[in-house]
Amino acid sequence: MSSESLIGTVAPFGATRGAADIDPGRRVREHIQNAIVDHRLAPGTKLSEEEVGEAFGVSRTVVRAALQSLSHHGLVSLERNRGAFVAQPSADEARQVFNARRLIEPDLARAAAERFTAKDAKRLREHTAQEAAAIKAGDRRTAIRLSGGLHLEIAALAGNEILARFLGELVARSSLIIALYGKTGISACGLNDHKDIIAALAKKDGKRAALLMVEHLHHIDHDLDLTRGPSAPRALSDLLDL
Repeated sequence: MSSESLIGTVAPFGATRGAADIDPGRRVREHIQNAIVDHRLAPGTKLSEEEVGEAFGVSRTVVRAALQSLSHHGLVSLERNRGAFVAQPSADEARQVFNARRLIEPDLARAAAERFTAKDAKRLREHTAQEAAAIKAGDRRTAIRLSGGLHLEIAALAGNEILARFLGELVARSSLIIALYGKTGISACGLNDHKDIIAALAKKDGKRAALLMVEHLHHIDHDLDLTRGPSAPRALSDLLDL
């Protein structure tokens, strides 16, 4: 197989390939996580230690540690005698993830409204403009990344680092859930919902921002078909047409 092909699949948009990295394990972990979130690595894709190691120029020991870390965050499934696969969340896990998001994201939006500045409004509106451009261009991967990223931006503005990190894990797992169960086959985060939430934040209306966030998460739920079962795991070579 071509290691360059694999790097093209797992490297995040805008990443500098081949750059020296003090922590190669972290580089591998973050690149694979970004590829999962962007839907470049589909649920059930086999992650061969040998192929990943060849792609990034690192040992299998480094790859194994990165995959174990991703497993702890629910993004990779480690199966004895079979290897590592991109996780395929069950319908019950999907419900739990979005229940957790409904518990914490409205409060994060409310807290963000209290700290929101004109500079924040400008930055988030530019973010949604990029999201709109990606949707118009049919750039599904970029749209997915930007869509989830907006939720993380709002969480960061709330000033609670612990909840922001937890939400990062939930958003990543949500991407897997949308890939598996989304009726439209794309991220269900509505662009108009995002714009409405930003407008409420700009007015420092925390109550409305929280309410809009609840409605937004319900819209995502509505786009999921949790009656569908996960597909069979796929080999990385099949995904890359190698």
